[in-house]
Amino acid sequence: MDDDRRAEIEVRTGYGVVGDRYAGRPAHRDAQLTVLAVEGLEALAAELGVPPFDPLLTRRTVVLRGAQVEALRGQQFALDSGTGAVRLRGGRPANPCAWMDVVLAPGAHRGLRGRGGVRCAALSDGVLRLGPAVLTSAVPLDPARAGDAVTLAPRPR
Repeated sequence: MDDDRRAEIEVRTGYGVVGDRYAGRPAHRDAQLTVLAVEGLEALAAELGVPPFDPLLTRRTVVLRGAQVEALRGQQFALDSGTGAVRLRGGRPANPCAWMDVVLAPGAHRGLRGRGGVRCAALSDGVLRLGPAVLTSAVPLDPARAGDAVTLAPRPR
């Protein structure tokens, strides 16, 4: 598998990540980046009794530690990795696909539901670099709950 890890990514408002195969596509207007809490992966590996997963295998754009990512659905927030804040709006869950059972471990597809991260729209241009970052949000976030699975309410019929 190719190593998609980059030292930095360029984010453009309304477009997404420069160089991403889905950037600029109308179907991904509200899903230009995906953000994941690594604690969810760590909790899942422990539940499945397997060694820790490489977060890169989940194919998420941004992986954070100590951030209650699932609470950012429907919220505006900012990430700053030292080059200025990139503003984002959290949207729908980044639901895992069945491929997770192949690349991570059997049971990962089901186990990542509710903690597979959040799809986000880019609200500002900027650069995100690999390494420490500051997440700013108007909603209170509890780092101790970063790996908690969120049960989704059923859709009204």
